[in-house]
Amino acid sequence: MRRTASLAIAAAMLCGPGSLVAQAPAQGAAAAEPGSAAYLVGRGIADITGPAAEIGMMGYSRTDQKTEGIHQRLRSRAFVVADPASGRRVAYVNADLGMVFRAVKEGVLAKLRAKYGDTYTDANVLMAGTHTHSGPGGFSHNLAYNLSIGGLQQQNLDAIITGITASIEQAHADLAPGSIGIARGELTNASINRSRVAWERNPDADRAVFPQAIDPSMTVLRFRQGSEDIGAQSWFAVHNTSITGENHLISPDNKGAAQYFWERRDAGQDYLAPGEKFVASFANTNAGDISPNLNLQPGSGPTEDEWENSRIIGTRQKETAQRLYASTRPLEGPIDYRLQFVDMSAVAVDGRFTPDGQPHQTCSGALGASMTAGSTEDGSALPIWPEGTPSPLVPIFDALKQPVPDALKNCQHPKQDLLATGSLGLTPNVLPVQLVRIGDLALIGMPGEVTITSGLRLRRAVAAELGLPLDNVIVQAYANDYSQYVTTPEEYDSQQYEGGSTLFGRYTLPAYVQTVAGLASAMRSGAPAPTSAATTRPPFTGVDFQSEVVFDDKPIGKAWGEVLTQPAAAYSRGQQAKAVFVTGHPKNNLRLGGTFLEVQRLEGGQWRRVADDNDWETRYRWAREGVANSTATLEWDIPADAAPGTYRLVHHGDWKSGWTGKVSPLTGASRAFTVS
Repeated sequence: MRRTASLAIAAAMLCGPGSLVAQAPAQGAAAAEPGSAAYLVGRGIADITGPAAEIGMMGYSRTDQKTEGIHQRLRSRAFVVADPASGRRVAYVNADLGMVFRAVKEGVLAKLRAKYGDTYTDANVLMAGTHTHSGPGGFSHNLAYNLSIGGLQQQNLDAIITGITASIEQAHADLAPGSIGIARGELTNASINRSRVAWERNPDADRAVFPQAIDPSMTVLRFRQGSEDIGAQSWFAVHNTSITGENHLISPDNKGAAQYFWERRDAGQDYLAPGEKFVASFANTNAGDISPNLNLQPGSGPTEDEWENSRIIGTRQKETAQRLYASTRPLEGPIDYRLQFVDMSAVAVDGRFTPDGQPHQTCSGALGASMTAGSTEDGSALPIWPEGTPSPLVPIFDALKQPVPDALKNCQHPKQDLLATGSLGLTPNVLPVQLVRIGDLALIGMPGEVTITSGLRLRRAVAAELGLPLDNVIVQAYANDYSQYVTTPEEYDSQQYEGGSTLFGRYTLPAYVQTVAGLASAMRSGAPAPTSAATTRPPFTGVDFQSEVVFDDKPIGKAWGEVLTQPAAAYSRGQQAKAVFVTGHPKNNLRLGGTFLEVQRLEGGQWRRVADDNDWETRYRWAREGVANSTATLEWDIPADAAPGTYRLVHHGDWKSGWTGKVSPLTGASRAFTVS
C-alpha cells in the first residue's frame, strides 16, 4: 500500500499541470538499476487528418494523385512512460503519416515546451510515421518532399502538429502507476522482399538470419494501469502500401486497418466519443525493401483488390499482435535516451564499421537515376521535374542546373545521373539519430527507410554495446526526420530503387552504425550524447503553389446540404447505400475530431449514429463541379451483421461566402431507407 501511495504521489508530481518537480534528468545522468522502479504509463490518441480535397498525396511522388475524400481518418497514437524513481520519461508517438519530418517534430516540441517547460525534449520524444502513402502531403520544410504536392501545405502541417501534440498531452495527463509487458513472435504471410536482387548481394551470414528474405519479427508491448489494459504497441516490417497510387481517398492503409479493427471492432471504441480509449498502435520498422504486395505488383496479393489486400494484411498483423499480447513477460529496468544530430554529408567512418575494414567518408546527399522510376512492386513514381515549368518554379529549377562536382560523383559511385539535393538544400544533410531504452528494450530512431539487413547491422551494434539480446533491439524507422533510404554497401552497389535513394553514398549505413554505436556506448557509461552538428533552416521552406478556397457556390435553386441523389428505399446486407449532397470545400473546415458523414439508425424515435468517416465500410468522396460548386458523395457498404431497421445518411460540411469570406456549417440528411 505504501508503494502504491508513493507511485500515486509520483504520478501527481510528474503529470500535474505546470509541475516540473520531477523533470527528466540531463542525458548524462545515471540511469536507474534494472528492476528498481515501476513505471507510470499513459496513452493518447488524436485526429491528424489534413485537407480531404485537392492536396497532393505523400508517398508515391505522383503529381496526379490528389485527395478527393476520406476512406478512414488518420490519427496520432502516443504513449508516455515514466520512471518515478529517476524522474526520467519518454514520449513515443506513432502517427498515420508517410514519415515524420523535422518540421513536424519542431512544431510539436514548441507547443509542448510552452505548456510543460523542458519536460519533453528532442532526446526523450520519439515520433514516427506508419508510412502510409495515402495521406495529404506538404508537411516538410525540404522542397524535394513537397514538390510533387505543390509546395508546403501549412493547413496540413498545422493539423498534424496539433493532433500529435494533443495525443502526447492526453498521454501525459493519463499517467498512472502501471506495467508494461513484452512479447516477440513471427508473421510470415504478410510481406515479401521487393528488392531481392540487391538483398542477395549481402554476405551469407547476414542472409542466413532471414531465410525467407523478409524480417518476420513482431514485437508487442502490453500497457496496463493496475489490472486494466490500456494499450498495445506493435512493430512489424512491411511497407504500408497495399493501397496504390491510383487511390485518391485518405487512408492509413494496412497498419491503419490493424489499428482500426482492434480498437473499434474488438475494443468497441467510438473515436468521436469523449473519454479514455484503448490505443492499439501498429508501427513500422526496417521495412525499406519489404512490400505487402505479395505478388510483387501494385495492389496485387493476396487478392487483386487493393482495399481487400489492405484489410487482409492489416488483419494478419492484428491477429498476430493479439496472440502475442496475451502472453507477454514483464518489461523492467531503466528508462534512458540519447539523440545526436549528425552531418551525414561529412562522416569519417572508422574501418571497424566498413565491409573492407578501411576508413571511408560519406558525402552530401544526392539522388540517382534509379530513384526516379520508383519501386515497381509498390508503385512507380511519375517525374517530379515536369516539362514546361510555370513561372513560380523558375528560381528553383535554375538552382537545380548546378553541375555536380567530381568529388561527389566519385563518392556516390556507382550511382548515376546525380541530382545534388543535399547541397541545394532540397533534402537534409544534418539528421537526428536517436536511441531510447525502456527496460531491456531499445529503440533506434532512424530518419529514413532502412532495409532489413541494414536494420540487422544497426541492431547488432546497439545490442553489443548495451549487452542486450538482438531481439530486444528494434529499428524505429521513419522517425524524427526523413532522408530517403538506408541500404547496406553491398545493396547500394546494385543501384536498385533503394540504392539510388540512399543519399549519402556507399557508406551511408556504416556511418549510421558508427553513430548508434556511439550513442549506445554513451548510454552504457552514463555519458551525454556526442556533440550534435548545427542545424539550419532549408531554403524554399515556405514555397506553396496551391491556392486557397476563394468561395463556394451552389446550383441555382438548391440549398446547402440538399440531397441531389437519394439512396434507394431499401437495401439488403452486403449492398451499398449512397447519397449525393450539395456541399462546400473540405478545406473550409477539416472537422478534426469530427466527421463529414454519419450513418444513423432510427432507435426509439431517435436517430443514433452507428458509423462515420472513421469506419472501414464508409467513404466520403468530394468532387468539384465547375468553378466553385462541389458535391459530397457518401457511401456505406452495409455490413453482413448490420442490425435490420431504418437508416439514413447525414453529411456535415462547410461553405465559404464569396461576399464576406465567412465560413458557415452545413448539414444535410438523406431520406430514410430500410436494411434487411
